[in-house]
Amino acid sequence: MIRYLAARFAAVTVVLFLVCLFTFVIFFVLSPDPAVQICGKTCTPERIDQIRDNLGLDEPFLTQFFGFLGGLFAGRTYGSGPDAIQCAAPCLGYSFQSSQSVWDMVVTRLPVSLSVAVGAAVLWLLSGVAAGLISAFKRGTWMDRSAMVVALSGISIPNYVLALVLQYVLVVQLQWLPFPQPAPLTEDPGRWFLTYLMPWIVLAFLYASMYARLTRANVIDTLGENFVRTARAKGLAPHLLVRRHALRPALTPVVTLFGMDFAGLLGGALITETVFGLNGVGKMAADAISQNDQPVIMAVTLLAAFFVIVGNVVVDLVYAGLDPRVRVRTS
Repeated sequence: MIRYLAARFAAVTVVLFLVCLFTFVIFFVLSPDPAVQICGKTCTPERIDQIRDNLGLDEPFLTQFFGFLGGLFAGRTYGSGPDAIQCAAPCLGYSFQSSQSVWDMVVTRLPVSLSVAVGAAVLWLLSGVAAGLISAFKRGTWMDRSAMVVALSGISIPNYVLALVLQYVLVVQLQWLPFPQPAPLTEDPGRWFLTYLMPWIVLAFLYASMYARLTRANVIDTLGENFVRTARAKGLAPHLLVRRHALRPALTPVVTLFGMDFAGLLGGALITETVFGLNGVGKMAADAISQNDQPVIMAVTLLAAFFVIVGNVVVDLVYAGLDPRVRVRTS
């Protein structure tokens, strides 16, 4: 197991290095003039020259790249003299448009995205897997057909349409919920819950629909395997048959999908956060794109890639608990 973990850690390190390299090339090498892009849509030539000097764009490529890479671990200084800008570690870059460290901007917005992702993930995982199990064991009945119709609706309806409908019905017409106004969980748990309830429902409805269909298909396939038929012929109780033999193999693809989906949401749910006015990482990315704030866009790209890579590693470790064959290979 230790050898397996060491190999996975080495692979993650290489992948993260390559992601940083490719991202840096896209933003700083393939761009005609990075200083113009970083400065924004309206910028004076003097300001562009200052940014070019601060970033050291006249230096060799490797010097620039390793300067950026070193800033992630030890921080870095942009420019020199009295106008030098300090960027503490981990330095993901500096927004010259808002005059802020990008890491500070991310730290401010990340709790919002984390609240959206965790709440929605719990909701869609429980409801999606439960609906898929019921459909699989009640195959061909009205419960199965009803669940699959709802699942198909969830996949077909764009989440921004559902978000607008929920706001109109629950906030404007029925007045059951207030319009989302984020509050810290520690200060006002009730307001925090009501603020994120609609974003959770919107995201969970989409993802739960996919998870329900995937779980149903996997469980039906697993119930047709020889080892399940043998266990049933031996008189194994139905609940033990489901828990020990049918559920665990069927959940392996679900775990894979969940790891990627959850990690992707940690990088920001752009549409949902924008519709509900939540200042998360996704909303920050949307604002940065509209303002052409390149350092922020680059930081969000790296952050999302980091979450996806780490999520993939966690999924591999969970496999060892679900599938004995994986446990044998990693021991």
